[in-house]
Amino acid sequence: MNFPAELKYTKDHEWVRVEGDEAVIGITDFAQRELGDIVFVDINTVGEEVPANEVFGTVEAVKTVSDLFMPVTATVLAVNEAIDASPELVNSDAYGEGWIIRVKLSNPADVDALLSADQYKEEINA
Repeated sequence: MNFPAELKYTKDHEWVRVEGDEAVIGITDFAQRELGDIVFVDINTVGEEVPANEVFGTVEAVKTVSDLFMPVTATVLAVNEAIDASPELVNSDAYGEGWIIRVKLSNPADVDALLSADQYKEEINA
């Protein structure tokens, strides 16, 4: 499994790539493997500020639906339009083209409390 060192991670299996006062968020390689084939991603929080640890959407796999949790308090700016047309991008490129949302961070320093790649690996026993 892949765990890019430049990303931050949550115990709920989301990843965060900070870009100034914005960030891109997706689900980890581990999460997409556990879920199986992703068939639909539903995000209905665009334009809303979502508190840390609250649900910002769902991801549907062939056999299950799973909530997506906001890693830090942020306003959802955009959904990755590519995954609307091809949700399988989450499976094939979880850390690249398979990102899920772009957000404006309410407090960029909150990202520091998230897990490093090594801490996340320990969390999932990888």
